[in-house]
Amino acid sequence: MTKQIKTKSVKAVKVLIVDDHPAVREGLAIKLTWEAGLEVCGEADDVAEALKLFAATEPDVIVVDISLKNGNGLDLIKRLKLRDDSVRVLVWSMYPDSLYAERALRAGALGYINKEQATDKIIEAIRRVLAGKVYLSEPMAEKILMRASRGSHDAPPGPPVESLSDRELETFQLIGQGLDTHQIAQKMRVSSKTVDTYRARIKEKLGLENFHQLIQTAANWATEER
Repeated sequence: MTKQIKTKSVKAVKVLIVDDHPAVREGLAIKLTWEAGLEVCGEADDVAEALKLFAATEPDVIVVDISLKNGNGLDLIKRLKLRDDSVRVLVWSMYPDSLYAERALRAGALGYINKEQATDKIIEAIRRVLAGKVYLSEPMAEKILMRASRGSHDAPPGPPVESLSDRELETFQLIGQGLDTHQIAQKMRVSSKTVDTYRARIKEKLGLENFHQLIQTAANWATEER
C-alpha cells in the first residue's frame, strides 16, 4: 500500500516514510506535522513503492525500517544510493543497533535509531541526518570507534550471526519467523534455488549440521531479538 501526500510548502523539508506497519507510519507522520520545517511527502510499505515515491516526490530524507512488506530496508538503501548517491537515509527499526547499525551505514544510511527509544529522539535523528551527520546511539558509536581504534584483527569476535551477509541474515530472519522456502523467495524476490544457496551458506557459517538445526536456531534467535 502506498500513499502520496501533497506538500504544503516549497520551503519545508520533505520526509518519505517507508515502513510495513500502517500505525507506525501514521504515528510518525502525525508527529512530523507538528515539527516546524518538516513535512511528510509520502508513505510506502515496500521497496518498489518506495522507489516510485522517491522518484515522484524527491524527498530530502527517507526514514526506512529494516523489515518491509516486500523486500528489505538494507536492499532499499543500496538501490536508492545507486539512483542518487547524495540521498540521506535514516533507519528506524525494532531490531537492535548492535546487529544492524553497521550494516545500515555500510549500505549508505547516515543513521540508525531503535524504535524503543523515546519518540523525541527520532526528530533529533532526522535533523542530524539532514545536516549530513551520522546519528547512532552512544553505545553503538563507542563500539564502532573502539573497533576502529583496535583494528579488525585485534577486535574481539562478535556473535556468529554477524558473519552472515545482508541477504543471508535476511534469510535467517525469515526462517526464524516460520516462512518456508517459497514464501522467503517471494518476499526477497529471488528464486527458491537462491534461497537454498543462502540456507546452505548459513548452515556452514553457523556450524549447523542439518535443516532442523537451522530452523531451531533461527527461531530461537528471532525470539531473542523481539
